[in-house]
Amino acid sequence: MTTQSLAERREQFAHHEAARADHHRARAELLTRPQRSTTELEAIAVEAESRFSPNASADDVLAWVAEEFGYRTTVACSMADVVLPHVVAQHLPWVDTLFLETGYHFPETIGTRDATEASLELTIVDVLPAQAVAEQDAQFGEKLYERDPALCCQLRKVEPLTRTLAHYEVWITGVRRDESPERADTPIVTWDAKNLLVKVNPLVDWSFDDLGTYSARHSLITNPLIEDGYPSIGCAPCTRRVAPGEDPRSGRWAGFSKTECGLHT
Repeated sequence: MTTQSLAERREQFAHHEAARADHHRARAELLTRPQRSTTELEAIAVEAESRFSPNASADDVLAWVAEEFGYRTTVACSMADVVLPHVVAQHLPWVDTLFLETGYHFPETIGTRDATEASLELTIVDVLPAQAVAEQDAQFGEKLYERDPALCCQLRKVEPLTRTLAHYEVWITGVRRDESPERADTPIVTWDAKNLLVKVNPLVDWSFDDLGTYSARHSLITNPLIEDGYPSIGCAPCTRRVAPGEDPRSGRWAGFSKTECGLHT
């Protein structure tokens, strides 16, 4: 493998940022159409759920998303891996990719986010809570996640995401049916009644191994914690390593009955 010089890397990054800026100038013209109403979007979701369920390919459903919604589309990415936004970007280059910046992430997750923004045709959008960690501590006490993880997730993930999704017509997630029993019946396309927009899960029938295979084939960035026993990565205080053979999500909120942060329920 050829190693790039510092000058070459800087030039490549400059071209990358210039392409991002060019896209955003052009995209402004693509967003002149008013957002459609909740009623219109729900009707689109209901029709699509019937058309694409249960096992349409990711490419088929994403080609439809690109045509139907264009850049009123956003992708949610936890930065465990970047397979989902990479797959979406084949149909919508520079697609808005939401990163929930909770203030509690592992350093490796922040590093993955930064490297992804610098190398892939994505537009990272940091979704911030209303309060900084110190402000939340002042109101609720320190380490709220130890006493009431549901409230902490609500304040630092669910509410910020809901506010941000109001600017889009469809959001794309990496939810997979094999992740937990609660996700076993997840549809490819559905109406998100909580956030009032269309929700698409194009990798719903992929396995964890499928993600790894795709990532290796395309030489994608992967959060180094994946190789360190963290198959499902959330906030650092609420995520532990998982032993071989354990449920991949068993390392999330260990010691609590909680199994979801509330984004998908």
